[in-house]
Amino acid sequence: MARRNPSLIVGGTIVAMLALAAVLGPLLLHIDPFAIDLAHVLAPPGRGHWLGCDVLGRDMLARVLWGARLSLAVSTTVVILSLVAGSIVGGAAALAGGRVDSVVMRLVDVVLAFPGFLLAIALAAILGPGLVDLVVALTAMGWTGYARLVRGEVLSLREREYVEAARALGAPPGRLLLRHLLPGLAGPVAVQATFGIGGIIIAEAALSFLGLGALPPAPSWGNMLDTGRAFLLVAPHLTTAPGVAIGASVLGFNLLGDGLAQAIGRRG
Repeated sequence: MARRNPSLIVGGTIVAMLALAAVLGPLLLHIDPFAIDLAHVLAPPGRGHWLGCDVLGRDMLARVLWGARLSLAVSTTVVILSLVAGSIVGGAAALAGGRVDSVVMRLVDVVLAFPGFLLAIALAAILGPGLVDLVVALTAMGWTGYARLVRGEVLSLREREYVEAARALGAPPGRLLLRHLLPGLAGPVAVQATFGIGGIIIAEAALSFLGLGALPPAPSWGNMLDTGRAFLLVAPHLTTAPGVAIGASVLGFNLLGDGLAQAIGRRG
């Protein structure tokens, strides 16, 4: 299995390690990521502080692990909300058909006409910084892709014999979507969601870097990069640690998504 689908194995391993680090790391490390220690300001990596310390002497390893929690929580929440909203809109449009389908998809096209990240920046700037507003801004950016995916899949699946039979027996549209169509969408949606988490991790870090997401002292990978860029020459570990964490996380989810796509006979 590993030889036939190495992306699934490698990606799954990276994602599993990331999840374990986010969940168990802060519990096992026993270091407060918010604790200020002026005696260790900008301390390089070494014994006792394996990834060094930041400008306030806070342990970088503790902050990176807490940042993993924040990043995974935000990205998972955004993907779930986007998936639910997109599935409802796309599924309803496909089942309704005709003018309703045309109007709904034109509205989706209008949203897609705006560059997604710029739309998220604009919404985050309007709503203000903070995790809740960040989730809202990123969800507004991400639901359209799921709407188009679900609509296309429903248009294909609704012609299947078992769906025609359920319709002939008088099943209402809601029941058709929930009981007969959504199970058939599990594979394509899982692939889209896996890639989506990787994309949201980057978007969350970028917005936090710009000061539109999680604000200090919250340990976000993005605001850690923003803080560390002023000390790039004297303390490169301030940007290296969160940068590697972001890169490894996105790589893991992208490999996992590619592996899932191969496993179900699709290309993500």
